[in-house]
Amino acid sequence: MSGIKNIAIIAHVDHGKTTLVDKILHTCKLFRDNQETGELILDNNDLERERGITILAKNVSVVYKGTKINIIDTPGHADFGGEVERVMNMADGVILLVDAFEGPMPQTRFVTQKAISAGKKAILVINKVDKPNCRPEEVHDAVFDLFFNLDATEDQLDFPTVYGSSKQGWMGPDYKTPTEDITHLLDVIIDKIPEAPKREGTLQIQITSLDYSSFIGRIAIGRVYRGTIKENMPVSVVKRDGKIQKQRVKELFVFDGLGKVKVTEVVAGDICAFTGIEGFDIGDTIADFENPEAMPTMHIDEPTMSMLFTINTSPFFGKDGKYVTSRHLRDRLYKELEKNLAMRIEETGSPDSYLVFGRGILHLSVLIETMRREGYELQVGQPQVIIKTIDGVKHEPVETLTIDVPQESSSKVIDLVTQRKGDMLVMEPKGDLIHIEFSIPSRGIIGLRNNILTATAGEAIMAHRFKAFEPWKGVIPNRIAGVLLSKEKGTSVAYSLDKLQDRGKFFIDPGEEIYPGMVVGEHIRPDDLVINLCGEKKLTNMRASGTDDKVRIAPKVRFSLEEAMEYIQGDEYVEITPNHIRMRKIILDENERKRASKAVEA
Repeated sequence: MSGIKNIAIIAHVDHGKTTLVDKILHTCKLFRDNQETGELILDNNDLERERGITILAKNVSVVYKGTKINIIDTPGHADFGGEVERVMNMADGVILLVDAFEGPMPQTRFVTQKAISAGKKAILVINKVDKPNCRPEEVHDAVFDLFFNLDATEDQLDFPTVYGSSKQGWMGPDYKTPTEDITHLLDVIIDKIPEAPKREGTLQIQITSLDYSSFIGRIAIGRVYRGTIKENMPVSVVKRDGKIQKQRVKELFVFDGLGKVKVTEVVAGDICAFTGIEGFDIGDTIADFENPEAMPTMHIDEPTMSMLFTINTSPFFGKDGKYVTSRHLRDRLYKELEKNLAMRIEETGSPDSYLVFGRGILHLSVLIETMRREGYELQVGQPQVIIKTIDGVKHEPVETLTIDVPQESSSKVIDLVTQRKGDMLVMEPKGDLIHIEFSIPSRGIIGLRNNILTATAGEAIMAHRFKAFEPWKGVIPNRIAGVLLSKEKGTSVAYSLDKLQDRGKFFIDPGEEIYPGMVVGEHIRPDDLVINLCGEKKLTNMRASGTDDKVRIAPKVRFSLEEAMEYIQGDEYVEITPNHIRMRKIILDENERKRASKAVEA
């Protein structure tokens, strides 16, 4: 093999990263011709397949014209920026993928900034040129401007451009003439991306990712920065705080196709996985046994949002889940810290509750959803933004929000965002849509997506990314409507639901199990209302003169996990079990709630 190239694929959500990797794998004959592989090969966990997004960065390796190319697929969401940041350490160049119609989006800017500041050479791939109304030339100019605005060097500005369609499986130098396959892109990678440098000297590897095997335990993954690593070699592990531990590497693996192959040694430049090291974290350096030298620690952006995680205390505790105690919850959260760099955990005064800090609603909801599927029961409080005091002034996180909407809905969108303290920065036509940019506090984004999708009949395209901490913008109006609460424990009855429909919208169907203090619907007024949904129709032995009306009940409002998290207020929890997502008041008893609210007023 002549050399090694390490390349990361970066792009906005849904611009086609994982599809492109599929095509590269097929082009390099990784599979037998008769092998069924399906699509989006790398999105291998259920959550990724359901949501259609990449959450965890993945490594694959292919050989093309005698050169080994390690490809790293990265997430596009800014919420998973922690993944993108650490991957940059492994790559020597990046493929920036941009949609030929949408052009550079907020997350494109976010990931490009990371690549440019890390000094990486980029190849621009303008994807989806088969779309109607695409505008490849304008998009190319927009990306050039983006690079320029992000202070790219002369060399970085001189990026090669490839046009094509991942879906149709072709890439070429000109968008007007489709080629047969994607070999043009692979040739450009071989030609333009610098080879991984083979630095001589003592060993240095920074651990940038983790893998787990139930047989071997934790596996460390990183790029050999300098020197050579061998099987059974004694090494020093330099922790992030500077402590040094003497350990021994047992087995060594390199990436080959979608799997790993066991080897006896790995030289500088290649990405490898190794076992035998105990108690390591991401960002630690594996160095020489005698003269250890640490590598600079990775900078990870700060979390901007926190949520209270606590054990399930509802009357239905332990009905669904396998793991329900505070010890289970604690162990699982601390296990997440090992591989999720952008997350932090703080203990509270209660042994059952923990504050979990993350990058955004999506970042936290993916953790909750994963736990739910693993069989955990838990409750989470209202998402809170992190407030910092800088020079005695209260600061909060502010984000750049971009919304693409049809012309007729734009005024509604602007109205909704300005109510939440958003300032409009840009408004311009983009094809048949209007492109609007706002600066808005992170608090204002919580619960906004639903309102905007309702106002635009589902046509708005929203994306946001963290901008900076800015002075506190003032009070933002909360949910206007109150909630309907259940009065007693039992099963909801169709008769009661029917009679109470004029009070609001329901979140439950007839025949569902309910308990006192559980949120069962939304009230039409701003205050909360306690209702009895378990009341059956009283029967008499008198014959009715008329016939009973048929019960007609409107379908219930279904909440996804994120929507429930955004919907609740400060005195409410979302109860999450493997099979149910319920909303409830923190204080279930009606009389105690009244006492508590009086105490607050006093």
